[in-house]
Amino acid sequence: MPKMKSHSGAKKRFTVTGTGKIRRLKANKSHILTKKDSKRKRGLRRATYVETAGEIKRIKRLILA
Repeated sequence: MPKMKSHSGAKKRFTVTGTGKIRRLKANKSHILTKKDSKRKRGLRRATYVETAGEIKRIKRLILA
């Protein structure tokens, strides 16, 4: 049976940290930025982590295939 391929889209969107957490960037930072206040945009700059155990398992399967 052939090897499983990694999911290209997931590979670009998520990274696995050294401790095994899944790091992701926040949405709503690409366009229509004039109506969003600076505080909100500043918060969107920082990355966050995927919290749900099921989501973590599913994303790791996509990336590390």
